Amino acid sequence: MVMFLWLVTIISLLSARNISAEFQRFEHPINGDGTLRFLVVGDWGRKGEFNQSRVAFQMGRIGEALDIDFVVSTGDNFYDNGLKGEDDPNFLHSFANIYTANSLRKQWFAVLGNHDYRGDAVAQLSPFLRKIDSRWLCLRSFVVDAEIGELFFVDTTPFVSKYFTKPGHHKYDWRDVLPVNKYTSQLLNDLEGALKESRAKWKIVVGHHPIRSVGHHGDTQELVHRLLPILRANKVDLYVNGHDHCLEHVSDDESTIQFLTSGGGSKAWRGDSDKADSLKFFYDGQGFMYVQLTQSNVEIVFYDVFGRVLHKWTTSKMELDTFM
Repeated sequence: MVMFLWLVTIISLLSARNISAEFQRFEHPINGDGTLRFLVVGDWGRKGEFNQSRVAFQMGRIGEALDIDFVVSTGDNFYDNGLKGEDDPNFLHSFANIYTANSLRKQWFAVLGNHDYRGDAVAQLSPFLRKIDSRWLCLRSFVVDAEIGELFFVDTTPFVSKYFTKPGHHKYDWRDVLPVNKYTSQLLNDLEGALKESRAKWKIVVGHHPIRSVGHHGDTQELVHRLLPILRANKVDLYVNGHDHCLEHVSDDESTIQFLTSGGGSKAWRGDSDKADSLKFFYDGQGFMYVQLTQSNVEIVFYDVFGRVLHKWTTSKMELDTFM
């Protein structure tokens, strides 16, 4: 009965309609007090190892204290090479059996990372996984409409040319992506159209790869050239990503966009970083991020593997709108 009621709740919260061939829209209500609260974690799926279980424990504890609405995954959901198929036990060992706290038994919205593309990428998108664990929702690109805010999830891996030109010994699952130029161009057109149509107070774009980062991988130049101009033109507030196994906050130097990296879900501490004048916070370690939205304000909090607050940033929509 409990599982049935949970499935009914999920179905009622997630009424989907097509935006285009690439985007679907999922609706999620805000709380009675007008807030929206969620956690963000990335680069996590290692069967509990490399402190994944410890990060999960703190996510559960903080999630309960802050009464979160859902969880966002920024990709690289299953290491080292994604899932082998829909019945891969790694889905249970790295997700269902790790994030067991009651506060994390909410909807998970996930994008694919480059490591996910090294396996059966289509398996992660399959409705079959939702039958195993109804929390799981992973698509290439989609929109979550949460009334005061809209989250636009973008499939960034196909933008990165080196995965095609210099794959090394890795094999990538490019089904439904080729020809890649057509795929990425259509994706950007869909995103631009959805952003222009949005009347949400807050616009948040989620992808796996960073646009701006001082971490190990640094800026993703393909996204700087192709995605960033669209975000700037459509007054996106936050760009949220993983890929770099760290936590960081960088401000854009030509707009009010805040670049937020939450890729500390398991293996971290690479030991290298660059400097940037627009850097507000950098932590080369494990942890996760919390976001709270109201009609007038946004609050960002980064937590480490021990649940300690590392960085907190709050601003008003009015301050962002009048900054430039």
